[in-house]
Amino acid sequence: MEYSSPVLSDRTQLWLRLAMLHGIGPMLGRRLVAELGGIEQVWSMDSTGLKAIDGVGPRLLATLEQGRKAACDPVLSVCEERAIRVICPDDDVWPDIFSGIDDAPLLLFVQGDTTALNAPAKIAMVGARRASREGQLITRRWSHYLSDQGVSIISGMAYGIDAAAHGGALEGASTTIAVLGCGLAALTEAQQSQVAAISQQGCVVSEFFPEVTARPEYFPRRNRIIAALTQATLVMEADLRSGSLITARQALEYGRELFAVPGSVLASNHEGCHQLIRDGATLASRPVQILQHMGWRTAVQESPLHRNAYRPANDLEAKVLSSLAGQSMHLDSLCETCGLTLPELSPILLALELQGVIERLPGSRYLLSVELSEI
Repeated sequence: MEYSSPVLSDRTQLWLRLAMLHGIGPMLGRRLVAELGGIEQVWSMDSTGLKAIDGVGPRLLATLEQGRKAACDPVLSVCEERAIRVICPDDDVWPDIFSGIDDAPLLLFVQGDTTALNAPAKIAMVGARRASREGQLITRRWSHYLSDQGVSIISGMAYGIDAAAHGGALEGASTTIAVLGCGLAALTEAQQSQVAAISQQGCVVSEFFPEVTARPEYFPRRNRIIAALTQATLVMEADLRSGSLITARQALEYGRELFAVPGSVLASNHEGCHQLIRDGATLASRPVQILQHMGWRTAVQESPLHRNAYRPANDLEAKVLSSLAGQSMHLDSLCETCGLTLPELSPILLALELQGVIERLPGSRYLLSVELSEI
């Protein structure tokens, strides 16, 4: 499905002109609009009226005067060429959830279905770029499950956890939204392919002008939008230096729910999640817990995962699967836990792997891929 870039309304062009001004960020821009009574008044009021506003001095007056002469056509031309839609706080499709957020963006540049921005249930799934294979598998599985339960998945279209979150959502039934730390016209060919895929089942958004390239300092700004767009944020896997902890802190500042997935105490890539849990984040060990906590399902719908639950074929399979319930295990640990030799265990694992019941991870570790109907 393709979405064209419609002609901008007069108000949207006025918001665009405001967003183009250097030195006027989201908070100051929104305060000006609120105190003057609307975006039209920002540009129609004379200098005498503007001077009466607290904090408006000669420098800001000069900046606003420059804005009256700013040319929007170059930006609009790129948007039209790339089918990028520009939306502002006065548009019907503007995210309602931004209400009350002082530093919400002045504009959003969007490719895809803008109605996804107001999906009734939205959760951000974030985490490490250099995520473990296990973390990516779990993220993809949880994202698919939540999407099938009517939850829209939001992430940042980066490597690792972000990519797994979008991938799982695209396999599910609901929308997904990617928030970028650069402009929509400044993407690599590979990223453009990601945008095309996500736009078929949601949208990709940015507050940055189309041709702005990514810079490290832009990603905290991107993260605040991820946190503001959702009712909850779920940190899947993160160390103490992960940028996803910025998203987590922003979520708390905005009064959103925060969940974190625990991991091994021996693995540094889970230390960030453990710190969040110590600080009060809700521990999530299964995606259904999130649905119940958020009240998104009073009676959780049965998913295909549950309908196709696997029944162990014999006592040995049951013993192996029981050991894997709720955790991944190394081959040696499985041998010890199940009381089996490697020659005895190997054919059982191979049979289960061929049926898609378990998944082999790097380093000879194994993880359940299905729900179990009976052990």
